[in-house]
This record gives sequence, structure tokens and C-alpha cells, in this order.
Amino acid sequence: MTGRYVRDLREVDETQVAVVGGKGAHLGGLSRIEGIRVPGGFCVTTDAFRRIMAEAPSIDDHLDQLSRVNPDDREAIRTLSARIRRTIEGIAIPGDLAAAITRALAQLGEQAACAVRSSATAEDLPTASFAGQQDTYLNVVGPTAILQHVSRCWASLFTERAVTYRRRNGIDHRTVHMAVVVQRMVFPHAAGILFTADPVTGNRKVATVDAGFGLGEAVVSGLVNPDVFTVRHGEVVAKAIAAKQRAVQALPAGGTREVAIDSRRQEQPALTDAQVVRLVRLGRRIEAHFGRPQDIEWCLADDGFQIVQSRPITTLFPIPESGDQENHVYVSVGHGQMMTDPMKPLGLSVWQLTAMAPMHTAGGRLFVDVTRRLASPASRAGLLDVMGRGDPLIRDALETVLDRGDFVPSLPDAGPGGPPAGGASTPIETDPAIVTGLIERSEVSIATLERDIRTKTGPALFDFLLESFEEHKRVLGDPLNFQAIMAGMEATWWLNDKLREWLGEKNAADTLTLSAPGNVTSEMGLALLGVADVIRPHAEVVAFLRGVEDEGFLDELAKLPGGTEARDAIEAYLDRYGMRCVGEIDITRPRWRERPTTLVPVILDNVRNFGPGAAERRFEQGRQKARRKEQDVLSRLRALPDGDRKADEAKRMIDRVRTFIGYREYPKYGIVSRYFVYKRALLREAERLVRAGVLPEKEDIFYLTFQELHGVVRSHQVDDQLIQRREDAFRSYHALTPPRVLTSDGEAVTGAYRRDDVPAGALIGLPVSAGTVEGRARVILDMAEADLEAGDILVTTFTDPSWSPLFVGVAGLVTEVGGLMTHGAVIAREYGLPAVVGVARATRLIRDGQRIRVHGSDGYVEILP
Repeated sequence: MTGRYVRDLREVDETQVAVVGGKGAHLGGLSRIEGIRVPGGFCVTTDAFRRIMAEAPSIDDHLDQLSRVNPDDREAIRTLSARIRRTIEGIAIPGDLAAAITRALAQLGEQAACAVRSSATAEDLPTASFAGQQDTYLNVVGPTAILQHVSRCWASLFTERAVTYRRRNGIDHRTVHMAVVVQRMVFPHAAGILFTADPVTGNRKVATVDAGFGLGEAVVSGLVNPDVFTVRHGEVVAKAIAAKQRAVQALPAGGTREVAIDSRRQEQPALTDAQVVRLVRLGRRIEAHFGRPQDIEWCLADDGFQIVQSRPITTLFPIPESGDQENHVYVSVGHGQMMTDPMKPLGLSVWQLTAMAPMHTAGGRLFVDVTRRLASPASRAGLLDVMGRGDPLIRDALETVLDRGDFVPSLPDAGPGGPPAGGASTPIETDPAIVTGLIERSEVSIATLERDIRTKTGPALFDFLLESFEEHKRVLGDPLNFQAIMAGMEATWWLNDKLREWLGEKNAADTLTLSAPGNVTSEMGLALLGVADVIRPHAEVVAFLRGVEDEGFLDELAKLPGGTEARDAIEAYLDRYGMRCVGEIDITRPRWRERPTTLVPVILDNVRNFGPGAAERRFEQGRQKARRKEQDVLSRLRALPDGDRKADEAKRMIDRVRTFIGYREYPKYGIVSRYFVYKRALLREAERLVRAGVLPEKEDIFYLTFQELHGVVRSHQVDDQLIQRREDAFRSYHALTPPRVLTSDGEAVTGAYRRDDVPAGALIGLPVSAGTVEGRARVILDMAEADLEAGDILVTTFTDPSWSPLFVGVAGLVTEVGGLMTHGAVIAREYGLPAVVGVARATRLIRDGQRIRVHGSDGYVEILP
């Protein structure tokens, strides 16, 4: 039957998506798997679709209009897509094409009942399933009706939901074509869906089966609550039998209808346990063939199971490759680094090469394997303690895995688990000179790097960088560096624990650390207030900045009255902080120095919301407040039994926290400063590759690992398809939510706070900066789109140091990710902002503009009426 317009299903496979679409290609592949039965049929190819589209030139104009429409303008999309559908359905199918379809139909039996199913070239893909985007018609009988429904399938490429989905996923409408699958109808007793991995937890060892009576349409469309069976290691481990009140059945003359199920039969299982296990075994065979977990539509007729669709489950988070069959437990690095977005391959590999611990990648994110540390009781306690202080949800998730008793092996304490994570560091003197010395050492090292890298090009640059990465790790791994960081953190924990015990006071350290000296990140936020002070008096500069879109705006500034001073102030700020940006652990992210327009909205907010000298006033107010708090705490302690000793100990810890807590932010500043030096050198190399015709764009290097880029520089050859695949994969990773804890079974373990001391309906999180504040929620996902008024509460997914300039203009902070010592928490305390972090799904549960109350001492957020 092979022809230009029609192909038998048995003649196609997964390599022919461009000819028969995703569904057709998958069905063809399925029909070749031994022991898997697929209803017979044929595909009407994408060539037929292109032929139809060419019959109506007006469609081109409509597609042009559609590509210009805002994806959120639903009315325009609805109107244009309906116009395109009407045009396609109105085109008469040319005689030779109609004859080819009719001939293929005759082989199934001219009056055979058929399913007519859309099969687009952008569906059932590994990275985007497009489930439910196009149409399927069941129980279609006779050539005339089949041809009419083939036309409808072509037109369904332009349903409103399909058009919107493509726009949101960055897919050009013209690059997607529609094939149509025509298959013999199966009239089943039962039908439904099989997931070969648990679609909720991601566990690849667990399969779930949804089953109902009659055609699978009732289950797929949500018309009935199906029976749900859970299968693990070849046996049903859980089942929930639903009252299935309705089913969809085929009508003798064609079409389908809903029918009521006899009340005596409603609560009978649609499948026996033995049938469920047999079905899952078939599913495992299909999964092995396609090489990834599958979402499979099945039906059960008299003579056994038939498979009518299989597509990849695209919502599962990938599993890091371990190279063995052992159990592994992985902890997300992004949750600790305040950066849960996906990273590009160059960013991932440079972080891996400069990190202090081995890191694994999956879904564009980084993970640390903590299995060995969990396995040994001695290192386990230290790991859980440090994880719990950083993010209680990670600790709870790890404990959930441990409580199962059979997943993590038990090793003797002497096992090769390395030193206990978070074990007590050797104490150091409370001496500000230690911090000064560490900063000086880092600055000298970075200056040397900047000087020496200038002369390096080609393969020699990469040899030099590999040496620089070792120096990078040496500076970070300096025991004194670790001791200084831990000294501030441990003093904070001590103050919070002891002052709660002695004075009944929660989070006392939050006030005691206000305006601590030497915090490079909080200084960065205050310094932008200083930039606003320079700009505020010059009305023309302010007006010019409101319209800025081009990154070259700094050169234009000098032409305006006051513009030279404004430019110099911004330039000086960029000289000090221009290496920073959102998601700065990814070397490929554009830095403020590369994209200074990012700062303009924040500068304008500062001009509008503050008066001159706000930075100094704010810092001094915090310092005075911390001093008064110190005096208050010490005098109350002295009044207690054994008060002088307690007061002396507290005073020692307050001095210690104020000496070291500011340094907590400096190592990251040093890392990011180095990263910008590396990046500029690599981009200069990329420019050489572009000039040599090796790469089309210099940013293409971001989709190669450091090692691969080294190879390209040596060979002057690059795999264009690899770069394209990496770009596609990176785009798909944005749709995935990285789990805090992930197992080698693929299970995403979320963790819970397990608290009952919060009001009903409140959103629970981690209290990281004391105080209560009420105000308007501003849900901001992109710092460049900030538009803040005094008193607003910032709600976002995560805040790394680059968000600090926004902190000076808000009254409170809520984030989805974070812990007691992550950057956002440290800066919130320094600025005295009530803050709750680690609030799951905060940006979706809180709407922009809603009034909320943030309880920074108790760790919850109320949404106010």
C-alpha cells in the first residue's frame, strides 16, 4: 500500500514522524513489537495535508496573522483558528487523493467501522506530548464519512488549544503538518490508560492502570472515575475500585453515545488482578522498545489486549546516570544555590568542574549523590542536621526515604562516606582581620586570573582554565574560608536556640544581625539607592530611562543634561557588581554588565520610592536597632539566675555573628567574579570560531560542555545537530519542576513541614526573618519586570544575590525555595524584612495584587480577603 499519500501502519515506524506524524509513527513502531497487538489500519501522509493546504492560498495570510497575535489574546486566536479550520474543511479532496484513501479502506472492509485519528508531526515527542491537542473520531463508517473526518482531522491542527499550545512552546505553525491514522475499530469490554511509571511521584518501578467499561474515551475524557490499580514488581500492591456509572459505547450506524451502567455492575472491577499484571507486562515491553516510560491507551476485547496509542510521559523528571544498578538518593543543588531553573550544558559543566563535590546532571539541573552519607549512621546525623537547617523539606524527604528501611543500604561508620556533612568546624577567633585577610586573598587571586588570561587563546586557553579551576577550588576549599562561613552561621543558630530557651524569644538573631558590616550582597542593594540619588535630580535622564530598550543606552545618556554623572554612577556600579545576574551559577546567563537594561526598572523604582540619602539612613537605622536589641537582650539575661555568665556568653556570640555573618555572602561573590572572567575569555574564543565559519552564532557554545568546546577549538569541527538537540532539550526542561530529593527509581520526594500550629488555609514555609507585615503581593518571576511600590511584598520562586536591589524597596518576602542561611534569608534579615521561604507553589497560590500577611517569626503566609 506504500504510496505518496497512504501508508499501511505495518510499513511505518518511529523514524517516520515527518511522514505519518507522532501518533502514526508510534503506532507503526508498536505494531512491530513481538506480542503487542495494534488494530490494523493505514496512515494518510503529511504529503496529503500539504497538498490540501496548497489548494487554499488564503491560509498563508491567516498563518501570518496568527504568528503576530499575542499568545494571550484568546479572542483573536479563536477567530483566526476557526477561519483556518473552516477553510480546510471546505476544500474538496482531489480525486486521486480520495481514490488512494478509498482503496486503502477497501482492504479493511469498505463498511468497516473505523477510528479516524489526528497525527501531527509535533506530538508524542520525547519532550512534548501534545496530548489532547488534536481530534479523534470513533466508529466512523463508510468512505464518504471517512473522507469527511479526514478533513476534520486536518483542520484540527488549528483548534484554539493546539494553536495556543504551539505558541507557548515556541513552535512555528508552518513547521507542523498533519497526518491522519485510520484504524479498524475495536469494541472493547474495558479500556483505559496504563502509565509505566507513576505519573505523580515519578517512580519508574511503579506502574498504574486506569480502567473503565466500554470505550476508553470515558476514561481519557474524564467522564467516569476509573478503577485505579498500582503494580510493583509484577504484583498489584494497591487498587481503588470506583463506582463506574457511565460508559461510552459504539452505535451500530456509526458514532458513539454515553450509556448508564447497570447498578449491580458499577462497582465490579473492570479488570481482574491477573489481567492488570498481564497488561503491565505488555507495557514494560513497549517501554523497553521506546527506551522511556510510556503513557499507553489500551482496550480489552474478547481475544485479549490491543494497544491503540503509546506516547512518552513528558512530565517525569529525568534520573541522573549512575552507571550501576544500585539504589541512589540525590539532593538538588539548585535548592541550596537559589537557582532551580534549568542550566545550559556549558553552565552545568563549568559548575561541575569548579564545585567542591562531585555533581550529577538531570533535566538541566545539578544533584549531589548523598547515598553513602545516608548509609553510615555517623555521617547520616550530620547530613540530616545540615540539610534540616538549610531546608526542612529536604530533611523530611530524606527521612521519608530512610523510613522505608529497604532503599538505602546500611554501611558501618567507617564506610567511605567522607567526613560527616555539616560536622562541627574548628572554631576560630572572633577577629575581623580574618575576614579582611580572606577577602584580600580572593581579590589578589582574581586580579591575577584577569591579568594572566588575556594572552591565552585556542587550546592553551582551555589548559589555562583547567588550572584556574583548581585555583578556584583551592581558594574556596581554604579551611579558614569554611571556618569563617560556619562561625557566623553557628553563632546565629546558637543565639536563636539559647535566647529562645533563656528568654522565650523566637528568632532573636534576626534583629541582632541587622546592618551587619561587610555583606557584599546587602551593600549591592544599598549602592543602587546611591545610583538613584545621582539620577533623581535630572528629569530628562529619568524620562529617557523610562523608554530604554537598547543595551547601548549608557552611551546615549551622556548627551543629556546630568547624563554624564548618571552614566558614571551606573558604570561604577557595574564595575563593582556587573558580574551578577539572576541564575548566576550558570555561566551562560547574561550578566548585568552584558545587559544593563535589567537594572533600569529597579533604578526607576528607587528614584520614585525613596528620597536622597536613603541608603545611609537605612543602614544606620538597622545598626541602631541591632544595638538596642543587644542591650535589651543582655540586660534581661543579667536579671536571670546565673545571668552574668549567660549575658557574657550571649555578648561573645553577638560579637561573633556581627564579625562573620556578612562574610557568608562573599565566597559566592568571588565565584561569580571568576565566572565572568572565564565567560569573557570563552566568548572571545567563540567569536574566533564564528569568524572561522565553525559556528553560526557565538552563543552556540552555551549548548556544549566545557570538554566538548575544548574539542571544537582543537578540531575546528562542530556537530550542528548536537547543538540543535541540546537547544530543544533545554527548552523542554523549563516545563519540569526539579524535586528537592530524587531517587534512582525516579521518585521525586517532596517532603512536608508536618506542622499543626498554623491557621487553616495559611501557606506554610520556613520562618527566616522575624516580624509580621501586611501588604500587596507582587508576584514577580523576572527581575527586569519589577514595578514595586513602597509597602509591597515580593513573592517569587527563588532569590539569588542579584535580587537584593529589589529588597530595599519592599516590605516583606515570600519565596518557594530557600533555607535559613540561603542568600535571600540572610539579606532579608540584614534589611529587617519579614520573610518566609520554602513556601511550596507560592507563585501559583498567591495572585499578583492580592493582600497577604507574612508571619516572618512563625513561618506562614495568610491570603487576606
